[in-house]
Amino acid sequence: MLHDPMAVDGIVVNGYSERWLRRGFPWVYNEEVVGRTGKLSPGRVVSIRSRNGSVLGTGIWDQGKIEVRRFRADAGPIDAQLLYKRIAAARDRRPLPPDTNAWRWVHGENDDLPGIRVDVWATQIGLVLDSPSLVPLLEPILQALDDNAPDLKAVWLSYRVSDGEEARYADLPQGLVWGDADQTPLKVRERGVYANVQPWVGHDVGLYCDMRDLRTWLEPHWRGKRVLNTFAHTGMFSVVAAVHGAREVVSVDLSDRYLERAQENFRLNEVDPQRHGFDARDTFKSLDARRRKGDEYDIVIADPPSFSHGPDGRWSAGKDLARLVAACCRVLAPGGWLVVASNQGKVSPKEFLQQIQQGSHKAGRPLRLLHEGSTPVDFPASLNFPESRYLKAWVLGG
Repeated sequence: MLHDPMAVDGIVVNGYSERWLRRGFPWVYNEEVVGRTGKLSPGRVVSIRSRNGSVLGTGIWDQGKIEVRRFRADAGPIDAQLLYKRIAAARDRRPLPPDTNAWRWVHGENDDLPGIRVDVWATQIGLVLDSPSLVPLLEPILQALDDNAPDLKAVWLSYRVSDGEEARYADLPQGLVWGDADQTPLKVRERGVYANVQPWVGHDVGLYCDMRDLRTWLEPHWRGKRVLNTFAHTGMFSVVAAVHGAREVVSVDLSDRYLERAQENFRLNEVDPQRHGFDARDTFKSLDARRRKGDEYDIVIADPPSFSHGPDGRWSAGKDLARLVAACCRVLAPGGWLVVASNQGKVSPKEFLQQIQQGSHKAGRPLRLLHEGSTPVDFPASLNFPESRYLKAWVLGG
């Protein structure tokens, strides 16, 4: 269980870290630590102090690049009461749209619960921890979720695992950690549109709720349009477009498995997938083939992953976005719209703009910004945590 933070266990930070902590930043990086005392081990509750001994807060110690995740700015405990209060407060801040039961309950650092994410999928929950050091908090987190979700039937636990660190997670609890459920796809709703999700797989359940507001903004604009959805994943943009009257929707994704799930999402919404197209090819190959045929689309969606691997090489949003924008522009009908999004936090808004400009110029297709999307209310961004403002989502007119 949790430890008493009031004794000798702790760290001393340099002046740079102190300035950020006093502004409300929730992390201490290991290179910012200038002194350590006590028995430090992952999961240990520790005090954070400045060089002159001032208390800067209390957090959970870890052995990674982020050495301490700060849960409070004073010397108080990190206990069940604190976790309950913050989990309940996060729920109260979510005025969700109607007919929606897929949403993010706890958004980590932005809800003062660093390294903890809670996604609601109808009557089940996906709990994701950023580090093994947070496992000691599991029991009170589960109790708080149970107390605040009367319809809850199951909680699935997973982790954000960095490459090369798999061994740290081998013996930790994971999978179904509360309630009773099997690994059957779960039907959820976003503004009345249905999708199947798989809460047990962790991050990639099959629906990205942080794009909900962009899909909402686009709802009135699909009718009668010809739509091309690249990197379509399980096809939520495609399904929403079809439900709201798109004439034709083509979904492109290298994964047959994802496209099969996209077709199932069409059927869930009583839309015949055979009226639309599914292209299991590399996005660039598909775009080039359509360009050579003279194919044009009224709305082209480019919402790629940050990184991916395929038989033709590696995709990186930080390096390849300009090439993708250019390829999309070449199949964009006159007066058409290009929807470009990136969830890679390391790509700054300035870099995002520059890559779009480069792609636009390369294709000889001037673009104008029509709408700048943002994350919905259940993905708040703390003003003290710049890393939280990761999403860039633009609608551009050609």
